[in-house]
Amino acid sequence: MIKIIWKKIIAYAFFLLMTVGLITNYVTQAQSAPLPSNTSTATIEFEIRGTEPFWNIDLSKRAIIFSTPDAKKQTFAYVQPLSSVGRTPDTVRVYKLRGDNTLIIKKVNGCSDGMSETEYDYSATFISGNKVLDGCANKK
Repeated sequence: MIKIIWKKIIAYAFFLLMTVGLITNYVTQAQSAPLPSNTSTATIEFEIRGTEPFWNIDLSKRAIIFSTPDAKKQTFAYVQPLSSVGRTPDTVRVYKLRGDNTLIIKKVNGCSDGMSETEYDYSATFISGNKVLDGCANKK
């Protein structure tokens, strides 16, 4: 009878140690795993400009503000951008804004606004409903 009790105690202890080992291994792997490629850990602020027609977007952690010279400003709450799977977060940023509005910022080798000699590091596309506006952007 004592042998059976000791065998059960040893079996339970072994099972407990294996379970603790598996949980510890799982937690360690989860903590050291890289973030998915569509997760950005840093908020980057941008100044975005477009011509023909003129428009601009001020993007910050506080808000995303779209404006034109002749219209009132549209203010959107800041949202975390999506990025392209398999790319760094700085390659492509997609901001899904309220309503039918989307802002796409892409890292490029140079973007020209067509009006000045300014070279930008990013291209930007703002889609509002069926209207597509194309422009350029730089980090603040």
